[in-house]
Amino acid sequence: MSERIVIGLMSGTSLDGVDAACCRIRGDGNTGRDYDVSVESFVTCSYDSALRNRIETACTDEGTVAEVCSLNVALGTVFADAAAAAAAAANLDLEDVDAIGSHGQTVRHEPNPKSMPVGDDRLRSTLQIGDGSLIAERTGVTTIADFRTADIAVGGHGAPLVPFADLVLFADDESFRVAQNIGGIANCTALPPGSNPENVTAFDTGPGNMVIDGVVEQLTNGDQTYDRDGEIARIGTVSDAILSDALDEDYFRAEPPKSTGREQFGRTYAREFIATCRERDLPDEDIVATATALTARSIAEAYHRFLPQTPDEVVVSGGGAFNPTLVGMLDAELNAPVKTIDEYGIGADAKEAVAFALLAAAALDGVPNNVPSATGATRPVVMGKRCPPS
Repeated sequence: MSERIVIGLMSGTSLDGVDAACCRIRGDGNTGRDYDVSVESFVTCSYDSALRNRIETACTDEGTVAEVCSLNVALGTVFADAAAAAAAAANLDLEDVDAIGSHGQTVRHEPNPKSMPVGDDRLRSTLQIGDGSLIAERTGVTTIADFRTADIAVGGHGAPLVPFADLVLFADDESFRVAQNIGGIANCTALPPGSNPENVTAFDTGPGNMVIDGVVEQLTNGDQTYDRDGEIARIGTVSDAILSDALDEDYFRAEPPKSTGREQFGRTYAREFIATCRERDLPDEDIVATATALTARSIAEAYHRFLPQTPDEVVVSGGGAFNPTLVGMLDAELNAPVKTIDEYGIGADAKEAVAFALLAAAALDGVPNNVPSATGATRPVVMGKRCPPS
């Protein structure tokens, strides 16, 4: 059985910074479920406010090609530095690392652009920046990057990608588990007993922390960028009327496979959400509580609509796992025990970085690492472009 040291790199829609997980991965590469992973270290390299603002602007229609081009290089150096920090935290040199798997930073994701002709999937598109070749040169380590495009090339949405890792980490022969990640966007992977890539259901349920963060940032004029420990939401009262109207959004009723992002639930959405709440004279804490309830209830309603049965267990990861008010709301909405991923030996904020380490290991083995039942792809493919150092 082979063993590799692989560093996974992830920067999500919350734009907090680069998460880096140094993983020891064992497996022969026959199937995804044959892999075994242990996390040697995990670090987060936060973006400073100037870089975060540049990325956020690049994700909007105000972004320019010149700025995206510049950020592609700038973020490549940030990702390389994060990989070096993860290796050091594991008491390893970069020479000890076999590969790096980098998701990059999504600046645009258009799984269903309005211009797409009916029945023609060829115009789906996505763009992640943080150049893989630059990461490889800065670290001296073969880097696997740009995962999503291979799935889009065979008719998929290019998302979600984490279900491959969920199969490795959580599949069980007896229990029906749901792995629920709550990052900027919330996404779930439904794992029936004896899961395999053909019977997994996975999709973005809607906003995770993105609307909550956007609302808090705008209400505090940038003094706070998120609701620490859910303290603001905890003292607020949810407006059922506004929550009901928000859940009438077409996205929530759309059948999987589906994915979403900052284009739908970003800064503009948060601004409009606040305006709607102000029309009903809601105080700030009620606005934050209602935004938090939107995440919890949209997840619960997605389960009721699209999953074949009530889960035996829900495993929460991502930044939302650190918000006890949000986790409590989700627990109240579901008729299933809600646990955090920490109980499985992986930090709640490390999972997506671990996922890209696993995706990179599979790519090196030539093992298909998309899950067509989740992305809508016509067939399994090996995702990720290999960038060797010179």
